[in-house]
Amino acid sequence: MRKVAMNESSYWLALAGLGAFHGLNPAMGWLFAVALGLHRQSRAAVYLSLVPIGLGHALSVSSVSAAFVLAGFVASPRTLAVAAGHLLVAWAAYHWRWGHRHRVRFGMQASLAGLALWSFLMASAHGAGLMLWPVLMPLCFPAQPGGSETGPLEPALTGVAVHAAAMIVVTAAIAVIVYEWLGLVVLRHAWLNVDILWMAALLATGAVLVVSA
Repeated sequence: MRKVAMNESSYWLALAGLGAFHGLNPAMGWLFAVALGLHRQSRAAVYLSLVPIGLGHALSVSSVSAAFVLAGFVASPRTLAVAAGHLLVAWAAYHWRWGHRHRVRFGMQASLAGLALWSFLMASAHGAGLMLWPVLMPLCFPAQPGGSETGPLEPALTGVAVHAAAMIVVTAAIAVIVYEWLGLVVLRHAWLNVDILWMAALLATGAVLVVSA
């Protein structure tokens, strides 16, 4: 029993870790929050932009998670793991070959609704929701009979909430640091440094899913 509890705790920590990793990626929000604050010369604009950015990201990963939860009622966990793994590998290949040509761009005068839409599109385009499924799957569809008394919906929603909370905390921390102290120097190099790491993470996660399924 203690081993199962420890394993379950590690899944929640992994969801939070993925949220922190997504928050580190400038494409997920902090780059836009800083640019918006610098353009408007307003610290309040940086903080205010975090709300729709977080909501858009949560909606994106929720949509993908919901699709896999529904698929879990008609397909085996192994089938879903293989499918998610191949999708992640394909997504990594897409970003390596064409991703730099299809970045979503919004002007600095975007409304709060526009920011939420931008965040949703960026998270979806980067496959953020797909990366959560290897961790959500054991929580939503545990191998032990009777392991989930509430069904897959509650752990899925809780997992997305944990992930989104970690993402927005890290996004906020980086946005404030960059806006207050580092400024435009980081903005000139952030895309290149993190894009490579992101593609590697997509590829590694997908490969692990396919091999271990």
